[in-house]
Amino acid sequence: MHMHRKAVGLVAGAVLLGFAGAVPAHAEGSRTTYFTGWHPGNESSRWTDNNTDGVSTSVTLSGCHTDGANGFQKANLKLWKNRDLLPDDDKGTRSNSCGKSAWGDQSSGKYYFELFSFTTGGTMSANKVVIAY
Repeated sequence: MHMHRKAVGLVAGAVLLGFAGAVPAHAEGSRTTYFTGWHPGNESSRWTDNNTDGVSTSVTLSGCHTDGANGFQKANLKLWKNRDLLPDDDKGTRSNSCGKSAWGDQSSGKYYFELFSFTTGGTMSANKVVIAY
């Protein structure tokens, strides 16, 4: 009887440990970076989305500012799919007021975003940029 209780305790502990060690599904990948003094047309580095999940590709900006007299108001970000032998594929432009822009779940490939435009000034910076895919 004593051995039975010990075995039940070990099994219960293993089950609890299994639940505690379970990790919820997250985006396939993400990276955190920043940019300083960007002009319209500047591009991020490329990342590879293997499309192993259903997560929306997104770019989240924080700490946005420009050198314009009216400060930062909004930026337009464009997502591109890199194609080697063809022109890159435009996945659409999103307006960003220093927050999150999302383009939905994308097919596998290499991607980057472009700072397409912003409202005032000649340069823009973002203290934090989180790219999730």
